[in-house]
Amino acid sequence: MTISFELKNYLLKNGAIEVGYADIENFTPKKDLNTGIVFYITYPKEIIKNMKNAPTKEYVEELVSLNTRLDELGMKCEEYLINKGFNAYAQTKKRLGTDFGEFNSFELPHKTIATRAGLGWIGKSALFTTKKYGSALRLSSVLTDAPLKIGTPILKSQCGKCMECRNACPGGAISGKEWNYRLKRNEFYDDKKCEKYALKVSEENLGKADTVCGKCIYACPHTQRYIKKS
Repeated sequence: MTISFELKNYLLKNGAIEVGYADIENFTPKKDLNTGIVFYITYPKEIIKNMKNAPTKEYVEELVSLNTRLDELGMKCEEYLINKGFNAYAQTKKRLGTDFGEFNSFELPHKTIATRAGLGWIGKSALFTTKKYGSALRLSSVLTDAPLKIGTPILKSQCGKCMECRNACPGGAISGKEWNYRLKRNEFYDDKKCEKYALKVSEENLGKADTVCGKCIYACPHTQRYIKKS
């Protein structure tokens, strides 16, 4: 049994919905940790189903819960690999903090590793997207030097002509331009417009200004198929 197989099973047993491995040698922020492990947990269908007038209190509570669970899973993954004799660094929310830089993005975003692992692509909403779950998920990642079997990268969008997320965005943050791995996020998506609208709508819906919205998650046709499945 390979370390790739063992680790994936370990993460799935501890709550991950999907796991992938990526070659990050050319852009790792940690010297010699050239492989990225990425995993995600999905939002419960019922919470997303009720997000037509997003954001909702239940969505925000679940977002916080998922972040906590993902951080815990990241630390378990790091510990597992270190106990096996490898070096590892979990990119937890707690460690990375809230300083996302100029464009509200980490140095090596989880979703970059996820596309390189072949788990999905970046939607026009700038959210990581899969055919099975749409954007109704949250990601985390771990960097390591373990010899893992890497996936086949997805290097361009699979959104096609769909504009559902753009049409659902009252803040005008989504240009409708398709992502590819060469594009920087600010070339097809305006995080400042997203933030401005999110502060307004969260104040209206939740009674407290926050940078949460979720309308684009709900609008994605792949998300809709996920929440309608029995």
